[in-house]
Amino acid sequence: MARKYFGTDGIRGLVGRSPITPDFALRLAHAVGRVLRRDEARPLVLIGKDTRISGYMLESALESGFNSAGVDVMLLGPLPTPGVAYLTRAQRASLGVVISASHNPYYDNGIKFFSARGTKLSDGWEEAVEQALTEEPAWVESAALGKARRLEDAAGRYIEFCKSTFDQALTLKGVKIVVDAAHGAAYQIAPKVFHELGADVVAIGCTPDGLNINEGVGATHPEALAMAVRANRADFGVALDGDADRLLMVDAGGRVYNGDELLYLMAADRLARGESVPGVVGTLMTNMAVENALKARGVDFVRAKVGDRYVLEELHRQGWKLGGEGSGHLLALDRHTTGDGLVSALQVLQACVRSGQTLPQWLSSVQLFPQVLLNVRLQPGQDWKRNALLEQETRAVEAELAGMGRVLIRASGTEPLLRVMVEAREDDLASRCAERLASAARAG
Repeated sequence: MARKYFGTDGIRGLVGRSPITPDFALRLAHAVGRVLRRDEARPLVLIGKDTRISGYMLESALESGFNSAGVDVMLLGPLPTPGVAYLTRAQRASLGVVISASHNPYYDNGIKFFSARGTKLSDGWEEAVEQALTEEPAWVESAALGKARRLEDAAGRYIEFCKSTFDQALTLKGVKIVVDAAHGAAYQIAPKVFHELGADVVAIGCTPDGLNINEGVGATHPEALAMAVRANRADFGVALDGDADRLLMVDAGGRVYNGDELLYLMAADRLARGESVPGVVGTLMTNMAVENALKARGVDFVRAKVGDRYVLEELHRQGWKLGGEGSGHLLALDRHTTGDGLVSALQVLQACVRSGQTLPQWLSSVQLFPQVLLNVRLQPGQDWKRNALLEQETRAVEAELAGMGRVLIRASGTEPLLRVMVEAREDDLASRCAERLASAARAG
């Protein structure tokens, strides 16, 4: 069954337009509730959200939809996506729901789900929900309606969990960190996590107003963090996105490190401590330099489809612990069941504190290949896979790169865009080849 609503990370879109409307949110929750009740008489669902103004509207609609299907609801308030995943597991809930569009601007929003184990759900589960959406609602009797309540101190519980993933023999005392929460879900939580571990914390991007999430700050705009690190003479900068499942970091000089580099560092730290790291999972977009550096240290490397859910599936398939994406979605399954920007930051910081090495020292052996990514807008009904000119140009570019680079062309899972990526050892070559491919895609 082809999915109509679910993309690579739940359901996402422009607020006020289908499917991000209160009437659809109610229908969706009712359908999810009916799917849950096939296996459980009285399910419990947790609902968290980021700081978008539309979160209030969608939260109320989801609550009503679940209650109408005989499902109890526990409201968490603003909380990072990985915090919802953690509390879903800790509270023995049936399902976790997050109202967020992650790194997108405030006028977008989305709805995504976590299993009782705190993991992303399968394509099959999403298909079952979409099938239930095509069926007539079946309201439960009044006596069987679900109830709603708020979980007290959800943020505090998650803070303690994050701190528990940091080596108890270490401290961040004497370390100055600029924390950028993107005016998002971690605006109160992130500064407290680092402060309670001893760090001197400077907070930016921590004053949400419902409309400024991800605006000029956070992991999508790390230049703000780089400036703040230099201005405050800090040792590190930590940039999260709106729902705090992404991480970028900055060193004392203001240099930004992406998810590919941080993933390598996490693996290198485990190797330095004598731990076994049989393999790491990246994506089709992961920089070749990281793959080469890992393999040089005897660590296998496998690429999954783009999207942290697919990285997670591959990790489970391989029985490995570490994976991630250049965008900053990082998975350390020996610490959490899902990608967590705060937990990942603590893994990097404890590696630096324990070893006395800086980020540049840890990553001296990883020289990233230049990557050029161009977006080509697709017209309605356009089938880019049948574009003969694009196919011809792709073969020509791959021959020119001659094994010293890569070409990746894929459709976006959330927008009507074709993403054209070329990776090569030289910037000019990558740019020139990417433009050739983008021009062929437009012509088709």
